[in-house]
Amino acid sequence: RPLLHSDRGFQYTSHQFRRMIENANMTQSMSRVGRCIDNGPIESFWGKLKCEKYRRNSYETFEELQHDIDEYIHFYNHDRLQEKLNGLSPV
Repeated sequence: RPLLHSDRGFQYTSHQFRRMIENANMTQSMSRVGRCIDNGPIESFWGKLKCEKYRRNSYETFEELQHDIDEYIHFYNHDRLQEKLNGLSPV
């Protein structure tokens, strides 16, 4: 099951959002109160995705955006070399 990690913002704790996560067969994970460091890695990932992919393109449909996000996640995990990993990709 895919994991969605977020902070404890009101939009992520609402009944409607929790139903949406459940209907998508996902697991929700939230940072602990007062532990902003828990959210650091995912904030860093989304920042890179926005800078390297999203802001360089325009999208006519949700499907185009979804395709680019899926493509970027694969690139990030398999091909994007990272200094903090000694020049390796996460995979």
